[in-house]
Amino acid sequence: MTPGSNVPLSAARITVDVAAPVRLDVSGLLLTGGGKVRSDDDFIFYNQPSGPGVAYRSGGGAAPDAITVDTAAVPPDIEKIVVTASPDAAGQTFQGIEPTATLRDADGGAVLATFTPPQLGAETALVVVEIYRRGGQWKARAVGQGYANGLAGIATDFGVTVEEPAAAAPAAPPQPVAPPVAPSTAPPVPAAPAAPPAPAPAPGAGAGKINLDKGRVSLQKNQTVSLVKGGRPLLSQVRMGLGWEPAFRGGDIDLDASVIAFGPQRNHIDSCYFGKLTILKGAVKHSGDNLTGEGAGDDEVIVVDLGRIPEEVSGLVFTVNSFSGQKFTDVAKAYCRLVDAATEEELVRFDLTQAEPRTGVLMAKLIRQFSGEWEMTAIGDFVKARTVRNMVDPAAKAL
Repeated sequence: MTPGSNVPLSAARITVDVAAPVRLDVSGLLLTGGGKVRSDDDFIFYNQPSGPGVAYRSGGGAAPDAITVDTAAVPPDIEKIVVTASPDAAGQTFQGIEPTATLRDADGGAVLATFTPPQLGAETALVVVEIYRRGGQWKARAVGQGYANGLAGIATDFGVTVEEPAAAAPAAPPQPVAPPVAPSTAPPVPAAPAAPPAPAPAPGAGAGKINLDKGRVSLQKNQTVSLVKGGRPLLSQVRMGLGWEPAFRGGDIDLDASVIAFGPQRNHIDSCYFGKLTILKGAVKHSGDNLTGEGAGDDEVIVVDLGRIPEEVSGLVFTVNSFSGQKFTDVAKAYCRLVDAATEEELVRFDLTQAEPRTGVLMAKLIRQFSGEWEMTAIGDFVKARTVRNMVDPAAKAL
């Protein structure tokens, strides 16, 4: 499976185990249609191993931990069960660790699907997969969303009460630490030892990710911004402006901007460029071709109505290519910027600071998250491509 893809489940009882080169703590959360737990009892993990239709199984260190979902026993007001994982060692990230989730028939043991989240870094916890019902059918979706603040960040996002450890009085003598005891009510998420403030999260780091609350965001290559402001996802019309100027020797620069739409399995759905100015039933529109690159402001603009993007589209990749064969070493000040079409406010900007003697560049991508909001990631990768058709395969690999 790839991020965002889904498969129908042919078994009523499903086991999801998550394996990695290091020991992982695996848990499950039962979520209503509002995306929250009903109470802390819906958080299933090693210290609260069972809930309605969902059970935790420890691998004991010799095998991966697992969550089993009995779909027939899941309460009717629960729409999905998310399966999470975090390294057992305090402070350890997923950098260099490739966890793999395996979905099996819990009774027969047959493998139904596998998923390895790509490009992990400073994340300390992941929502790996979700088991959800749609139209009476149970399905599994690959997610791979990371969090920089551990399991507590995931739990808080989904409405679990996370108890903060009380600060000890300065004069109090050290007290022995009692072993963990399963409480009679829903337990707090296990707290890591006190630590200095965490560094800024890497791209894709979930709850710790940059959002739009503090105004315009200037991205560097591979950085990600969540298009969320004031706690609400941006689902209005935005403009992706792309611009460039001739470098050094002057002369006209005829570059072409495009946006390529993909489905959850990196399948190409459609491309919007100077030869096809409208796609996705008008949800994406192109301003037309600029033949010179001269003048201030954006050279070409692509308008995206985020709220109207069809459900089957999970990713948009914005590209620039040189049909005439001019290289990007002949280009200066190439950039892309995202603008709120209603307010004219510049939301995100990415300036391309390097150049390579290639004819195409992947500028940025917009990815729809499983929770519904969109994220923008700066790419800045150069490729050998002179037409939008040649950009499709590199763009798919960049998702």
